[in-house]
Amino acid sequence: MQHAVGAPLPPPQGPGSGPVGWTHQAQHPGPPGPPPTTPPTPRGWSGPAPQHAPAPVSRETTGHIQLPPGGPVPLPAPPAEPGTGSATLAVLLIGPAGAGKTTVAKLWASRRRVSTAHVSLDDVREWVCSGFADPQAGWNDHSEAQYRLARRTCGFAARNFLANGISCILDDAVFPDRPVVGLGGWKRHVGPGLLPVVLLPGLEIVLERNAARSGNRRLSDEEVARIHGRMAGWYGSGLPIIDNSTYDVETTARVLDDILARSIASPPAW
Repeated sequence: MQHAVGAPLPPPQGPGSGPVGWTHQAQHPGPPGPPPTTPPTPRGWSGPAPQHAPAPVSRETTGHIQLPPGGPVPLPAPPAEPGTGSATLAVLLIGPAGAGKTTVAKLWASRRRVSTAHVSLDDVREWVCSGFADPQAGWNDHSEAQYRLARRTCGFAARNFLANGISCILDDAVFPDRPVVGLGGWKRHVGPGLLPVVLLPGLEIVLERNAARSGNRRLSDEEVARIHGRMAGWYGSGLPIIDNSTYDVETTARVLDDILARSIASPPAW
């Protein structure tokens, strides 16, 4: 499903502003403690009393993990080897329910030789356990707000991974007839360096895969056909499209990597 997205996340706070600069040595009211004492000089020592450096001030940090930069994610440099190589990428895999987005994205991420994360919009949306707004029960402000929040969370996660040198592939059902809240929203959340690819098998394949689903991820045949018909609008959009009707997951992941390598060298206009 594709719905309105919120404004981009604000940049992280810099050093010394807000909670980032606070110290663990909080000031508490009460009587002062005993004055510091100088340790005794060892016997036989004729030099000056040992001087002890003050203890370093401990600050609340995230260790070696950096927060995402305030600026958008830029395009990666072209790899010097076949495929995407060791390039740090931000990928958006688009397709209808049942296209195999999550399965393909997970395999592609796991087979890369460099660190790569997979962030699924549906997985993030289902973090809401109590009060989950299921669109199948009727679309309303709550379901739209949860989709919007999930997309912003996915965008923040992608920027955070990329800020630490880890590629990220996201998957979402983005409709071509809603560009402002679709690709426009993802571009605001991640940046112009995001590489979109459409996964669009035939309708009969999508219906078959949807039938094997369970829970709130299984849609009616009518809804699947409606979504698939809207996704056909991606043809002629200029975005790369993979018809994986006759491909297994391994082949689709390889084709995806080849397309991404070409997209790095010649980014699609979107």
